[in-house]
Amino acid sequence: MTALIALDWGTSALRAYRLAANGTVTARRELPHGIMKLPDAPNRLMSFRLAFDLACADWLAADPACPVIASGMIGSAQGWQPAPYLPAPCDARQLAEQLTRVDVDDQRCFYIIPGVQQTNLLPEVMRGEETQVFGAIAGDERLRDVQASGRESLIALPGTHSKWVSVTQEKIDRLRTFMSGELYDVLRHHSILGLTMQPPETPDWQAFAEGIRVARQQPGNLLGSLFSVRTRLLCQQLSPQQQPDYLSGLLLGNELAIALDGISADTDITLIGSQPLCQRYQRAMAIFECRNPVYIAPGAAEQGMWQVARYASLVA
Repeated sequence: MTALIALDWGTSALRAYRLAANGTVTARRELPHGIMKLPDAPNRLMSFRLAFDLACADWLAADPACPVIASGMIGSAQGWQPAPYLPAPCDARQLAEQLTRVDVDDQRCFYIIPGVQQTNLLPEVMRGEETQVFGAIAGDERLRDVQASGRESLIALPGTHSKWVSVTQEKIDRLRTFMSGELYDVLRHHSILGLTMQPPETPDWQAFAEGIRVARQQPGNLLGSLFSVRTRLLCQQLSPQQQPDYLSGLLLGNELAIALDGISADTDITLIGSQPLCQRYQRAMAIFECRNPVYIAPGAAEQGMWQVARYASLVA
């Protein structure tokens, strides 16, 4: 019997999970129907309903009373229905108290987990990453021990908009966003820097390391160093195949210079995301001479949704 259906519904993809009564995943599927890539239908609401049906209608038909919970951009202003942002600091129990109900039709509904915001001079928000953070803590004994001790965990979620999240006593305290992934894509495909680039057959770690070192030697000088992607080619210090990884190193090095500034020497760093990208960040930190322990945790969106569903009494 299915105890919970969990939907990780982002901008470009929809990942559905079927969970048993003990929280283990018994089935999963991924669809290319994020909120900006919905299936064709006469109107947007019908497109959302069609995507929902493709994700889990058969599971619900087998277990009609099964609750459904969702996280991610489905709760954004461009999503099915806006869900609120909760102010940091907050924990998973507080998220569970503020679920947004969405009626799919007369018989079916699901619940959207709120996002998290931090209001200051440069406001920060996230949707979906907060659920991954709490899922990682629930599924990682090392992280749970750190949180039980009262020490800080620094959790990084690399991606298009990379998030760095500070967690203490299982509460999200602070967050920062770095647009490194999107900036890399823009510069590579829509700027003069990308005109001469050629994709390497395998990552060029030497060029990547050089970009990291330049960024570390000149912290805060990203705008002043980016043009070196071109000038180093013109001066025959880089090949067209080396330019992409050199650019990646410059961007990640500048991100690390800010994200790691001032952190305690005993603070563990945990990376959550795709294995290749997390390994790239782990390599970047080693080149950056980061002395903090760095770990990679598996993606944990489904376990985060399970935890929130438990606190909301959607599951026993």
